[in-house]
Amino acid sequence: MTPRLGAVLFDLDGTLIDSAPDLAGACNEMRIERGLEPLPYERLRRMVGSGARGMVAVSFGLVPESPGYLELRDEFLARYEARMTRETRVFDDMVPVLAWLDAEGVPWGIVTNKATRFAVPLVAALGLVERVATLVCGDTVAHSKPHPAPLLAGAAALAILPEKCVYVGDAERDIIAGRAARMHTLFAAYGYVGADETPSAWNADGELESLPELLDWLPLADSAAAQG
Repeated sequence: MTPRLGAVLFDLDGTLIDSAPDLAGACNEMRIERGLEPLPYERLRRMVGSGARGMVAVSFGLVPESPGYLELRDEFLARYEARMTRETRVFDDMVPVLAWLDAEGVPWGIVTNKATRFAVPLVAALGLVERVATLVCGDTVAHSKPHPAPLLAGAAALAILPEKCVYVGDAERDIIAGRAARMHTLFAAYGYVGADETPSAWNADGELESLPELLDWLPLADSAAAQG
């Protein structure tokens, strides 16, 4: 008999979907237009988890305090919005995982720091809008991750105790938020992890080198609840 879970909540970029090609593409469009060589994809991919700030930093060497940063950030966001469904896909190995959750009647949702402006049309374009049980964006509640409020909002929308939820993410803020929300946390090592990051220090409940491993971890919410 398959253990019954409460719910599984996913981070979006680098966990549920591979959006790096379009994010990197927006950066290189900007560089090429300015007569600069495009940067290697892998160098840009490592910065995706840092958002627009990180992408502008690696592409142009500017930080938020730098003159001209805001203009470049806004241009990057506009370019990304214009192309964000061009190459972005649900991770191939995520497809059977979501199919398993659907077949077992386990609700799953998305909790992301991506703004509603981007997240809602992207989820719709990927054909997930009819399947996702809840979508909490970076501007849905007053705080974004690493604050636990978005995760708690996701659990509340499903009417499920946080302790019965598994949260999967590829960034330190995901694990911090998940632990603060008293959820079970899984680190997606296949995602957008920066070269200077040390995920072993994040104290996630488990680590996923590949998505199929997630199915081995999904009963943990039930077993922990039974022990409690």
